[in-house]
Parts: sequence; structure tokens; C-alpha cells
Amino acid sequence: MLRHSGTHRTPKHNLKLATLLGLTAGFVNAEGFLGFSVLTTNITGHAALLAEGIAQQNWQNAQVIVLWMLLFLAGAFTSGLSLSLFGVHQRYSYSIPIVIEITILVFSALYGYKYDGTILSKIVFAGSLLFSMGLQNALVSLVSGSVVRTTHLTGTFTDLGIELAQLVNTNNNDRTVIHSKIKLKLFIICSFMSGAIAGAYLFQRVGFKSFFVPVLILTFVLLYDILRVNVKRYYHTTTKAFKKDIS
Repeated sequence: MLRHSGTHRTPKHNLKLATLLGLTAGFVNAEGFLGFSVLTTNITGHAALLAEGIAQQNWQNAQVIVLWMLLFLAGAFTSGLSLSLFGVHQRYSYSIPIVIEITILVFSALYGYKYDGTILSKIVFAGSLLFSMGLQNALVSLVSGSVVRTTHLTGTFTDLGIELAQLVNTNNNDRTVIHSKIKLKLFIICSFMSGAIAGAYLFQRVGFKSFFVPVLILTFVLLYDILRVNVKRYYHTTTKAFKKDIS
């Protein structure tokens, strides 16, 4: 799912990635908003808040928003740096951002109840989630070759509209490729929305402990390729040994 890249990557890999990481982003989007009253999976809306803060000369809020935007950027930078430094060891390159994201979500699950709306709380809790979503967005984008983006839907809806228009006016040879692209966008949208709805439902019932659900999803993503490789290796080793004993 994560370790395949370039020509070794298939649409099936991207669908798995889009489903699980889109679901995670949906959970964080809803839980972050309900818990901290901040949109934590993208920074588009924060540009308007920054403009409002500057226009009203509310420099304290403006500074916090700038910091949030920089934290999202820092998360993306961290993922990019990880994949650049450890690109030869792919398992480690993608594991580092996911482990950091899991740590941040566990922190929100355990200590989110201490959020009190102060400037410091907004920086620590909302800022850390924005950093984690920057991590995830960059990681998914790099691994998929910029085909999959999971933390926001603006670009996904735009691409879906373009591809639906192409489907109306294209030859038969291109339809298979376009169908594949549309399927991927629909998976991202449905996964994100499902995660957001489930996240909002759970948060209203168990509070900040609902952050443990995206933690479980990310843990599965982290272990998926490792366990899959080990199972295949064990299978091939056992098969070779069995054939050797027979012969």
C-alpha cells in the first residue's frame, strides 16, 4: 500500500490508501472541529480567518493562525524530508511520519479534555493536529505520485468534475482510464465523509477517546505492508523447503 511506488504502484494500491487515509482524515476533521473548534485537516479556511484578524487588527489571533499554517507546512516538510533521507529504506521512510501522527492523535485522545480555549491550548492541540495532517497529506501525495490527497476535498471535487466532463466527450480507449480516476475520487470522498460522520457521532458519545479510532486505522496501515511482506517471505521459504524435502 505504501511501499510500492513508480511503475510498481497500481490503482488498487491507491484505492486502499485513499480509503484508509481518507477515513482517518475524516475522523480527525470532525473530532478536531468538535473538540477544539478549529478545522484541522487543511489551511484554506484559515486564510480567511487570517485576513479577518488583520483587518480587525487582532494581531494575537492573526499570529496564532499564521503559526497553524506554518505547522501544517512543517508537517509536509517533515514527510518530504523523511522520504528523501530514508528513500532507500522505504519501510522506515513512510513509518516515521505515521508514527509521529499516531503519537499526536494519542496525545489528543489522552489530554484533549484539558483544552480550555486559551491561546496556548489552541497552539498545542489544534496546531499539533494541523502538523499531523500536513504529515499525512504530503506522505500520501508523495507515495501515490500526487494521485491521492486525503486531508481535504476541494481539489478532489474539482478533479472529479473535470473527469466527469471528460467522460462525456472522449473515445472508448480513454474511458477505462477515466473510469479508474473517477472511482478513486469517489472512494476518497466517501471515505472522508464516512470518517467525518463516524467521528462526529463517536465524539458526542465518548469525547476525546474517539481519537483512538484513527489511531487504530493508522496502526493497521503501518503494519499492513510489514506483515504482508513477512507472510509472503514465510510462504516462499516454507514452499521452497517443502519442495526440497520432496525432491
